[in-house]
Amino acid sequence: MVGSGVEVNATMSSNGSLAIGKSMERLRVANGESFDPTTVVSEPVPPVADSNGGDAEKGREIVLGKNVHTMCLEVTEPDADDESTGDKEAYMASVLARYRKTLVERTKYHLGYPYNLDFDYGALAQLQHFSINNLGDPFIESNYGVHSRQFEVGVLDWFARLWEIEKNDYWGYITNCGTEGNLHGILVGREVFPDGILYASKESHYSVFKAARMYRMECVKVATLITGEIDCTDFKRKLLPNKDKPAIINVNIGTTVKGAVDDLDLVIQTLEECGYSHDRFYIHCDGALFGLMMPFVKKAPKVSFKKPIGSVSVSGHKFVGCPMPCGVQLTRLQHINALSSNVEYLASRDATIMGSRNGHAPIFLWYTLNRKGYKGFQKEVQKCLRNAHYLKDRLREAGISAMLNELSSTVVFERPRDEEFVRRWQLACEGNMAHVVVMPSVTVEKLDFFLNEIVQGRSIWYKDGKVHPPCLAADIGSNNCSCALHK
Repeated sequence: MVGSGVEVNATMSSNGSLAIGKSMERLRVANGESFDPTTVVSEPVPPVADSNGGDAEKGREIVLGKNVHTMCLEVTEPDADDESTGDKEAYMASVLARYRKTLVERTKYHLGYPYNLDFDYGALAQLQHFSINNLGDPFIESNYGVHSRQFEVGVLDWFARLWEIEKNDYWGYITNCGTEGNLHGILVGREVFPDGILYASKESHYSVFKAARMYRMECVKVATLITGEIDCTDFKRKLLPNKDKPAIINVNIGTTVKGAVDDLDLVIQTLEECGYSHDRFYIHCDGALFGLMMPFVKKAPKVSFKKPIGSVSVSGHKFVGCPMPCGVQLTRLQHINALSSNVEYLASRDATIMGSRNGHAPIFLWYTLNRKGYKGFQKEVQKCLRNAHYLKDRLREAGISAMLNELSSTVVFERPRDEEFVRRWQLACEGNMAHVVVMPSVTVEKLDFFLNEIVQGRSIWYKDGKVHPPCLAADIGSNNCSCALHK
């Protein structure tokens, strides 16, 4: 113990136990204290300091948006008599009531991110009193009994039928988010082919490139078409010099910005043309949003384990409408042994990315799948596509550059000039592009409200003629651009 003048004796006693407790007691006596384990510390809260150890009031640099510390809800210590007065409970109730109003208001103006906000899980409120944890392998029960594995496996079986793989041939689990699904799928590919090269289109989700960094994998970015889907001509060009190494490929079933669907069949054909047999490549399908929508789109290419793919992941908090981030990851059972290990502490096996897993999420997913089923999702997909075409057509009629991929409900258009407008409608932007992701919770009335506001905004942003709407020809094609040069 530095500066105390007393050395903590951590040597083994004769019975084999550490004598730390007695040493700490001797230390307190040496410092003029008598040891009392029931003593209440009078000032348990340290002074507030910023991350650099300075005064928190000095401010902080704002990076990419607002500084949350300027509007954070401070945690305050309860008064000594609060149990009798109930002031603290009343304060917290008022804060939560105001927060709920904020959520209601912000939900009205939510368009840019792929979340279905139309759900009602009131029937599940009775389960919020339990700590449900699905740690370990979903198919092997651990010693922890407060779990929801029976719901989790039921959900996994439903997705196995959707993606055409037999119960005895797949392994999977409910992830904590879509990124975890990508991390797991690519990790399985890396374990199957330790010297494999990861190929992903440049418009793949950032988590794919995060996986490459985390796993120290060689990663090759592939060019994309104007639609955002992978350019298989460039893919072939990148494959041929590396024919001596296996290929691990990320295939997008809906890209982040443009909602583009990579042509899975063409990717497989390209691999075969380059001399890759099916035992020398691993395909992970990132279906975060559209992996659940595409099966219900007429004439859409199929994502199926009957094809030589290794894994599929989808988000549960997007199209499904789960209130917490979660996802589903499925892979072939034959691959998972390369990743799994027995954990005595759990009395189970583990092949997941995370340790503890949200046991409530499978129940929410199970509840929705039972309520809607395949037919219910089909109706919602049709509604989304119909409303997406409505939005695209209305934007074009207003002279606004806009694009909608054939298999998508993501409408790409010119980035609004006013950043407050972008924040108000929670639009996701990249360069000169913004997009609206039409989900089941997005109604025609909401789209009309948005359209009226953006048309009115443009009449102000460009009224003096000094600035003009951006040209999006390079981003979405000249046929979709309505700038002064291309309209």
